[in-house]
Amino acid sequence: MNALLSRITINPDICHGKPTIRNKRYPVELILDLLSAGSTHREILDDYPSLENDDILACLTYAAKLSKVKSIQKVLV
Repeated sequence: MNALLSRITINPDICHGKPTIRNKRYPVELILDLLSAGSTHREILDDYPSLENDDILACLTYAAKLSKVKSIQKVLV
């Protein structure tokens, strides 16, 4: 799991400090949005050739870690 999470980087000079994949300009939220819209791993990899399957898995792992909170009072959309 840690190897996957090491693919997620936060750099204030890239995408305004949002979590991205390997310091590339692919925010984690983009990949999660694509997956939640029904895109497959293969479709994402075909559309973004510089990404690897482990990058997608890293985004999912990162999201899973973020969701492990004791309490969520309110989520703003």
